[in-house]
Amino acid sequence: MDDNPWHTGAACRSDEAGLFFAPSKEPTAARLAREEQAKRVCARCPVLLECREHALAQPEPYGVWGGLTAAERRVVLSRRRRRDGELREVRRVGVERRIAG
Repeated sequence: MDDNPWHTGAACRSDEAGLFFAPSKEPTAARLAREEQAKRVCARCPVLLECREHALAQPEPYGVWGGLTAAERRVVLSRRRRRDGELREVRRVGVERRIAG
């Protein structure tokens, strides 16, 4: 086990967790303002990329992680799946051409 996990250096460790997670029935304007404030904390974080990759790999369904909201993470994951599918197709076609060649 890692004696010094990535999250020990996270900027958010000194901020209130409520900044990164929505209270129930939060009004839209308040949510957007809170998320922007959380993203500002993330922007100065030395482990932003590690946090983002953690949230994408889990995947974390709530809150701001690695400077992305849950909705933004869903978009990133969707784009990655589409890109990965396209890469698999390119490889498959290449293999078929070599076999047929």
